[in-house]
Amino acid sequence: MKMILKKVHVYLYVISVALSYFIFWPFFKYCSIKPSRYRAMNGFRRIWGFLSSAFVGIFYKFHYEEPIDWSKTYIICPNHSSNLDISAMCVLVNNNCSFMGKQELADGLVTGLFFRSVDIPVNRESKMSSFRAFKKASEKLQQGISLVIFPEGMISDHYPPQLCEFKNGPFRLAIEHKIPIIPVTSANTWEILWDTGVKHGSRPGICDFYVHKPIDTANLTIADADTLRDQVFGIIAQQLRLTEKLYTIA
Repeated sequence: MKMILKKVHVYLYVISVALSYFIFWPFFKYCSIKPSRYRAMNGFRRIWGFLSSAFVGIFYKFHYEEPIDWSKTYIICPNHSSNLDISAMCVLVNNNCSFMGKQELADGLVTGLFFRSVDIPVNRESKMSSFRAFKKASEKLQQGISLVIFPEGMISDHYPPQLCEFKNGPFRLAIEHKIPIIPVTSANTWEILWDTGVKHGSRPGICDFYVHKPIDTANLTIADADTLRDQVFGIIAQQLRLTEKLYTIA
């Protein structure tokens, strides 16, 4: 019976996302036409991310290691165990930002409009696609636009999820452009909705996110990229252990 209710809940969540998206669609479409409107598009996306979850009793709670000055440009690096992580980052990041995500998102019914405008799709199997994506990411950073990049590049196939190996891309970008990195730990989101929720369903609840203090990269060189990657991995892994969630480290 419990699993039936969780399956019903995930369908309600999908309906909530879809319906609220179509309510906001005219605003998203208008803002997507010109890059000068992308900041407003992110503002609407922030409201949409909150409401689409709140309608089914899912809320986000952010624990800050120190206050974040959102007038600055950052690369935000969260671990990834749930589609809710995306909505949560929309709510968290209070400035102009772009997500970097897999190429398939450009063809999605809900995600397509964003990944054909404000966000950056990347086919990680193609070196040329990766080069173009990171070139575009560099241009956005130079324009003062923050990036949200999930360094695992995937959601773990294991349940409970594993913290997968981090890719180097966001850390090289941060060092090349002297942009601070903000590690973000998604502590229990997978317990509310793992991956898409198709297998285990979902439930109402509060998703806890730990926003760690920014890591300065001003004095780092490209040779330090692996060390920076491992530092961010260690921060998130330690927080997962501290919160005592059944989250295993690969």
